[in-house]
Amino acid sequence: MDDTLLEERPASGVALLRLNRPAVLNALNLAFTRLDADASVNVIVLAGSERAFCAGADLNEYVDAAPPEIIARQMGRLWDAIASCRKPVIAAVRGHALGGGCELAMHADLIIAGDSARFGQPEVLVGIMPGGGATQRLTRAVGKFHAMKLMLLGAPMTAADALAMGLAC
Repeated sequence: MDDTLLEERPASGVALLRLNRPAVLNALNLAFTRLDADASVNVIVLAGSERAFCAGADLNEYVDAAPPEIIARQMGRLWDAIASCRKPVIAAVRGHALGGGCELAMHADLIIAGDSARFGQPEVLVGIMPGGGATQRLTRAVGKFHAMKLMLLGAPMTAADALAMGLAC
């Protein structure tokens, strides 16, 4: 198994997929699709660590990359694998869910936020726009004005804020 993922089977039909890249706060990877094909799995719970669900893309991988190189990475494969999953996907969020990590959570069918969860789209702080669907998914989840505030200011929101806005349950 990919060392960036830890898979557990806490109950019959349940696959717990835990992102495991603490050195980069669980930066995204592309190892999700296998669970959708597994007939013994009825629901997928996507989780990170206590410190971070997923802090988004590993920016060290993007520093010197030209746009064609970034496009060639086909990050859409990750989003498509979750969005087209035939099984319910639950994002169990504790700690940071920032940038691509927040977008990853929004691709799930449900977001369950622990008290320590912090959601945000801080890309604007480094001069880029969210690239994993936040401009559409966040707007649909919380409404235009909340989404614009989150994406234009780059400030994180707490689990209570996410619950109040309708992002988490």
